[in-house]
Amino acid sequence: MSLDAGMIFASDSRTNAGVDQVGKFSKMRVFTRTGDRVIVTLSSGNLSITQNALNVLEQRSRAGDSQLQLWNATSMFVRGEPPRLFEVYSEGNFIEATPDTCYFQIGESKYGKPVIDRVITRSTGLLEATKCTIVSFDSTMRSNISVGLPIDLIVYKTDTFKVALQKRIEESDPYFQMVHSQWGEGLRRVFAELPNPDWH
Repeated sequence: MSLDAGMIFASDSRTNAGVDQVGKFSKMRVFTRTGDRVIVTLSSGNLSITQNALNVLEQRSRAGDSQLQLWNATSMFVRGEPPRLFEVYSEGNFIEATPDTCYFQIGESKYGKPVIDRVITRSTGLLEATKCTIVSFDSTMRSNISVGLPIDLIVYKTDTFKVALQKRIEESDPYFQMVHSQWGEGLRRVFAELPNPDWH
């Protein structure tokens, strides 16, 4: 999510889910130089292609300034520019978040998207956006076995050039358990309070 107050990044860690095999790998990679730039990548799809591409970026970032790499690129988020959020496709083309479309979901999105669509705007605060992100993941995990804990979460505050919060949310996390329980109970309560249709 790209908001006026900052950015939220979150990813689950389930790469495949079968009856007898569940794979877990982090889908988030963070490149940061405090005071200079913060770059967060989230991935879905083929894990080997993703890991290879990110390893190339990481190796080049350690190679020094003699070649173009993450720390000397001038066309990315650097001091003095607003934060930017991109969805990059496997072909290399991309789209950028806008004030009207301030978030992207990659991978499995259809279950958690309605929650975000109803809550998030550019002016949403970081704490509220984080809560919405957790609810969105909980809704997705409730309906889709291919999405699961732990969730990797990063919160970035605009113009700080450092990660404000980096957390791995495990199944035993008390806040996640509270959200999971109260969200489900709240939905059932609101549904029960809706009047039945009066159609003849």
